This record gives sequence, structure tokens and C-alpha cells, in this order.
Amino acid sequence: MQSISRRGFVVSAAAAGAAFGLDGALDFGGQAFAQAPAGPEVVKFKLGDLEVIQMSDGIWEKAHDEKFIRNASLDETKAALKAAGLTDAYVPIPFTVTAVRTQGGLVLFDSGTGAQLAPTAGNITKNNLWKAAGIDPASVTNIVITHFHGDHISGLMAKDTNEPIFPNAQIHVPAAEYKFWTNPTVTAGAAKRIQAVFPNWKNIRQFEGEIEVLPGVRAISTPGHTPGHTSYHMGSGNQQLVVLGDLTNIRALNLTNPGWHLVFDADPNLAEAGRRKMFDRAVAEGITLTGYHWGMPGAGKLTKQGNGYGFEPVKA
Repeated sequence: MQSISRRGFVVSAAAAGAAFGLDGALDFGGQAFAQAPAGPEVVKFKLGDLEVIQMSDGIWEKAHDEKFIRNASLDETKAALKAAGLTDAYVPIPFTVTAVRTQGGLVLFDSGTGAQLAPTAGNITKNNLWKAAGIDPASVTNIVITHFHGDHISGLMAKDTNEPIFPNAQIHVPAAEYKFWTNPTVTAGAAKRIQAVFPNWKNIRQFEGEIEVLPGVRAISTPGHTPGHTSYHMGSGNQQLVVLGDLTNIRALNLTNPGWHLVFDADPNLAEAGRRKMFDRAVAEGITLTGYHWGMPGAGKLTKQGNGYGFEPVKA
């Protein structure tokens, strides 16, 4: 396993915390979230015996920043957005939460923003997409976390009290991720709130390595974005699904240009290596991938196209 610089992660945590922190009000630089996401708010599709449910939690209209992509210019960023048919007035970053219903029950991957990131974020909570998706939060018994950035975990806890939103769920987290963010010397981004909340919860289960976290759900170690970032593999017959988390950002940037290094990746070289490895595996094996920042539908298959990858969305 490659060695990861702790200092690099602290620096990245500060950068990510500016947007996705959990300790107090957030500053989005005057940028708004779109009132409604592009496309449907809930998408369901089948992969063998698996029912995949995706819910849109809003779109961040991120202001352009010359430093957003470490190895690409602002003009190149805008050109990539325009080529994908997106606006180039800002970077549209959607949030997409995935749940999978198996014969053994429902598994929720990450929890969304919990309507805590900005006044217009949190469509899942505000629009009660749980009901539209056929999910009762009180009946959720297993939540699997990719990493601890605020847009992925703030939906676990109430905004003002930090009370658990899913009191009956066991929350499965990568041990490396938990260890990093609960270290009291880490103070950036989500760390303070995590340190105040998670050690007091009795329903958090840490796991090590690429194990079967739940029956049919196997962890894939994909560090780089954060120290313990983890993706997850599921299968049914000859159908395969991998929940990527933030192994990529939006498709227009990290699929067309898998070598682009976004500021949110703590170790960009490690993140890129994991991204390329996963993309090549997905092409070779015909795996359906989901990306947290891929919009709706946030799942599909990849094709190799030049130095990058094309995307064929699922048919819901």
C-alpha cells in the first residue's frame, strides 16, 4: 500500500472543509444551489436481483476558481463543461445518494447533505424523497460510508442536536477514515463535529481492509480523495455494481480527463491511480458504476474513448 502524507490530508481537509465542513455555518462564496436538480429526483433500476435507488440531493453551482483543478487551466475546465453540454458559467456539482435493495434488505450508501450545507441544499430531506423512493428512514438498518466529507455524512445527524437520523441503523465505516477524522490534532473541515459526535455513538462499526462489509457488499480500498476513502462492490448473477463515492468528481471533468487533479483530492496522484484502475476494470468487466457527483441518473457503464472514458447511463 502506498504511504500517504498526513500533512497532505490535513491541507486537503481544510480545502474540502471550506465547502463541505460540518462545524458551523458554511460559506459557499455567494454561490447558490439550484432550486431543483436537472432530471428526475428519484431513479430506480434493476441489476439482476438488486434494485438500485438513487436520490438527487441538489446541485452546487460552484464558482470558478483557477486553483480548482491543479493541472488544468480555467479555460480548459470551461471547455470540458461546454463539451459535455453543461453551463460554463460555474461548475455544476450534483449530490446523488444511492441505496440498494437486496434479498437481505436495504443498504444505504452515504446519507446526503441533510439540508445542512446551504439554504437550497438537501432535496432529499426538504422534498421527502425518502417517500418517493419507497424508503422509511426509521427502517434503515445498514448504512455504508465511503468517506467523511460533510456532503456524505451530515445527513446522519440532526443539524442542531446531532441526534441520529437513523437510530436503528448500524453505520459501517472504513477504520482508516475514522482514525484520521477522530484524531484530535485534526481540526479542519468536518473533524470537530465528527470528534464530538461519532465516538459517542454505539452504532458505528469500523472495518479494516477489503472485506465483505455486509452479505454481498465488499469494500474496495480507494484512498486518495481522503485517507480511508472506500468504494463498494455488489453483484447479482453476471451483473456487477460498484458504488464509487468520490473516486471521481463530475463526469465532464474526471471521465473525459481522468488525470485531472481536483483540489478536493488529498493525494491527487493516488486518487488518479485508483480512478484509472477502477475505470479500466469497469470497461473490461462491464461493471455498472455509480458516482456521488454524477447527477441523475448517477449510474452507467463506461467505454474507452481516447485518453478518457465515455458514459452510457442506465435505463431506468
